[in-house]
Amino acid sequence: MKLLIASDIHGSAEYCRQLLEAYKREGAEKLILLGDILYHGPRNDLPVGYAPKEVIKMLNDIKHEILCVRGNCDTEVDQMVLEFPILAEYAIMYHGGRLMFFTHGHTLNESKPPLLKKGDILFNGHTHIPCVREYDDYTYINPGSISIPKEGSEHSYILITDGLVEWKDLTGKTYDKYNF
Repeated sequence: MKLLIASDIHGSAEYCRQLLEAYKREGAEKLILLGDILYHGPRNDLPVGYAPKEVIKMLNDIKHEILCVRGNCDTEVDQMVLEFPILAEYAIMYHGGRLMFFTHGHTLNESKPPLLKKGDILFNGHTHIPCVREYDDYTYINPGSISIPKEGSEHSYILITDGLVEWKDLTGKTYDKYNF
């Protein structure tokens, strides 16, 4: 199964549109969103193309293809307009025999991981900084941010295909590859 993992749309219709174009171009079967879907939060400036109502429509149109976890900017009000679940603190999936633990990162994260065992993968967003780091017990992967990248990073996502993890920008350019 080909998975596209993204985080931190923050209500940007411009970057959500580009994300969905990448999702279709990549031929992914599931879009995994690591939270912060509609609101930009008090610490961030408005992202380019801020239009949460457009983001709602675009994501609801593919609701059966989305797995989403709650970000620190996501609320019950957001769930009222989005037609797919967004309020779970985490989600677990097995891929290639490995446990993948998805969470936003404001509670469980690289410095405070959930209980994981060797070979497990922790995915979270929240920092807006892409990262892949190997630890003795698990691998940590952060796709960065779709709309508000930080520390000079790209508007980016992660694509997983048969054990290959690729960090890509919204044009599809690959910045790094990892095998797991």
